[in-house]
Amino acid sequence: MKLERVELVHVAIPLVSPFRTSFGTMTTKDTFLLHVVTDTAEGWSEFAGDPEPLYCSEFVAGAEIVLRDFLLPRVAALPVLGGAVAHLAPATAGIKGHELAKAALETAVLDAELRSYGMSLATYLGAVRERVPAGVSVGIHRTIAELLDAVEGYLAEGYVRIKLKIEPGWDLEPVRAVRARFGAELPLQVDANTAYTLADAEHLRRLDEFGLLLIEEPLGENDLYAHARLQQRIATPVCLDESLHSARDTASAIAMDACRVVNVKPARVGGYLEARRVHDVAYAHGVPVWCGGMLETGIGRAPNLALAALPGFTLPGDTSASGRYFAEDVTEPFVLVDGHLPVPRAPGIGVEPLPEVLRRFTEGRRDLYVI
Repeated sequence: MKLERVELVHVAIPLVSPFRTSFGTMTTKDTFLLHVVTDTAEGWSEFAGDPEPLYCSEFVAGAEIVLRDFLLPRVAALPVLGGAVAHLAPATAGIKGHELAKAALETAVLDAELRSYGMSLATYLGAVRERVPAGVSVGIHRTIAELLDAVEGYLAEGYVRIKLKIEPGWDLEPVRAVRARFGAELPLQVDANTAYTLADAEHLRRLDEFGLLLIEEPLGENDLYAHARLQQRIATPVCLDESLHSARDTASAIAMDACRVVNVKPARVGGYLEARRVHDVAYAHGVPVWCGGMLETGIGRAPNLALAALPGFTLPGDTSASGRYFAEDVTEPFVLVDGHLPVPRAPGIGVEPLPEVLRRFTEGRRDLYVI
């Protein structure tokens, strides 16, 4: 398989409602899709980052430069591109960091390669389920009444787990209100997106009374020591997200007891191959794994569902239905059925953009590489 063309498709898709977290509010999914053409097949992927480096250090404009000037020249120089594990990862290993950009390139190439074989990503990764349970991430609202209405709506749609975004000043009372309204049996977890410090440990310990599944990334990114200290002081399991960039990080965090649950976001660890390794490390240690989300379109959601069908994913992830974020997706929509979403089984990632819909949401197209 040889690389012939790589196209960047800049898209901007309105969200059905603003999504607020501790680091900002999103109203539009503004990112790019990567379209790879080889001599045997075509592939697609989605860049998981945002226009600004707020959630992580990578951002849309920067990733374009990294892909065009650093990653693609190394990949294009390979005599043969087949076998992403054997060729793609070593070729780009010399470029430090930029996991989201690497993930976008690897996924698009892997999609093309698997399509040429007629193999689905789910089969390639080792999926053991035909469908996966879906949780939903609920952003910070203006009032608790609005939050309760939102949670009630998501439960009515069939979501089997609720995740509440929290920050200082919006934590104990919203969680208490949701527990009081919907009961102790509701699978409930919270996500702080690094909004607290170890000095807040006693405050965070007050969340123990609510029987949460976990508290996600409460402290500063990459601070495994502080998270281990926090875990000593609270009963709620700590889950790491932003702090885990590889299987090696995951092994270290587990060994330090810095986390008792792992959130795997494929883009954050450089792609689905490393995400599978993260899963394998956690699974071998008996640590529950779940698949996080980055407000993906169907292009990013489909491969996440394939990953979430691996055996170690024992907690519902953020692989919500398309309608959770978009009135209209760029692919055929993923629809919730009995609280679950189907795992795509068509070749590659299993979906493609709908041409007319993609055209309407496209802000621009640029060739990053042409043979």
